[in-house]
Amino acid sequence: MHNKKLNISPAWVFRTDTDELFEPVLFRLLESIRDTGKLTMAATATGISYRHAWNLLNRGADILGLPLVVMRKGHGSELSDLGEKLLWAEHRVKARLGPQIDSMTAELNDQIQQLLAGTQPTLRLHASHGYAVALLPEFSKQVSINLQYRNPEEALSALNRGECDAASFHVPTCPALAQQVIGHYQKHLNNTHHRLIRFVTRREGLMTRIGEHDTIRTLQDLSASGLSFISRDRHSGTRILFNFLLKQQGLAEDSVNRTSQQEFTHTAIAAFVASGMAEVGFGVQAAAEQFNLNFTELASEHYMLIYRQDRLPPATLGHLTELLKSPTLIDRITRVPGYEPDFPGEITTLDALTAGEA
Repeated sequence: MHNKKLNISPAWVFRTDTDELFEPVLFRLLESIRDTGKLTMAATATGISYRHAWNLLNRGADILGLPLVVMRKGHGSELSDLGEKLLWAEHRVKARLGPQIDSMTAELNDQIQQLLAGTQPTLRLHASHGYAVALLPEFSKQVSINLQYRNPEEALSALNRGECDAASFHVPTCPALAQQVIGHYQKHLNNTHHRLIRFVTRREGLMTRIGEHDTIRTLQDLSASGLSFISRDRHSGTRILFNFLLKQQGLAEDSVNRTSQQEFTHTAIAAFVASGMAEVGFGVQAAAEQFNLNFTELASEHYMLIYRQDRLPPATLGHLTELLKSPTLIDRITRVPGYEPDFPGEITTLDALTAGEA
């Protein structure tokens, strides 16, 4: 039986306008220099010779006109400002495009499964980007999960059109805020047909670089500070939650000094702040800790799955709830910062959720 899945692991290629190429290994070398502070150790960790490492750094300096690394006798090596910016550019590319590549990977594997029809049942899941939902394809044994990242409105629309079998649905644990979020998506929801499967809770809040802006603890602080703020795209669930939090505090959406750039994932928001391109962001704790940022919690959410009980076969539903209850999956989730199991696999209704019983 064929049960192999393909993965797409791109290597980013940076070229100058005169077609001079930066080898992808350069970015691994820069990261190792930053982490170890020694070129010899960095070269070994990267899997290249010391001479090749020197050549890469010298070639980069020749192309750009500035050194990528500062080396001081007796003090080891550290990235120059330019080296730091190059490395963060590579991190932001990964953070911004990674979920889209994951979705393309899922589409490819789904096409392969269709050609091998009957080898294994497939569940099509459209979900908001999240650190827990990303684990499902890895831990699923009884059903192949085709996970594609979509914003909440796209996911719910696809569910109602029959283009996916389940979607993610996340609402604040605060009942009053939950009612507002549900109201926002009301036109896509039907209490007769839709059912929710509980999964996890996750914490969302403000992200800042360690040692900077420690006085920013609330949205009022953020608004009054005028600090640059990187936003999620306007259709994301996190952006909608943030706007409701502003409203709850009596603040207008334009009271925050938003940058012109918008990002599509929590990881990209954290990378944007960590690289110094914005001073504050808002997203999940896991992303903040991934990039060694301060995190101040402002809200927690139920992150659940939603399906139509008139369309999802009972056997597939059973496989899905069994997966969510899996001890190995639950153990892995407890190791993701800011995430906690939330009666995983338990089925509830929109009415119960609105009443604050979910």
